[in-house]
Amino acid sequence: MPNSIREQILQAVTGLLLPVAAAAGAQVRRSPPTGITREQSPALLVFPESDAITQRPNDRVERQLVVRVVALARETGSDAPEVIADRLLVAAHAALLADVNLNGLSLGIGELDCEWDVEDADATAAAIPARYQITYRTLAADLSIRG
Repeated sequence: MPNSIREQILQAVTGLLLPVAAAAGAQVRRSPPTGITREQSPALLVFPESDAITQRPNDRVERQLVVRVVALARETGSDAPEVIADRLLVAAHAALLADVNLNGLSLGIGELDCEWDVEDADATAAAIPARYQITYRTLAADLSIRG
């Protein structure tokens, strides 16, 4: 059974972020069930948040998938975690918007918002979540076929 277009989009987003993370010495994790340890950071985290139907033209359904990409970094001594996380998010943003159609899977990607969160736990950590809306279409009767 084929994957839904939604799942294909999430895999494509994760795939776009892999070289960005590798270049920064980071990793990409999709919906990690537990917190990211000091050893696992820096990291780019990908979380699907919602998938809403916006239109139903004929036998097609237009959908909007909201994905949260979090750049996570901890203090390393040379750079503040906010600086590391910001650089990681800048590169991730550029990668996502370089192919807004995700090889034909989506109609477009748009940035929704961004937040900053700095925590002082065992080491200062910064998380910068940015949310993106990905518009795509499927057939009404089959989530795995582009509409």
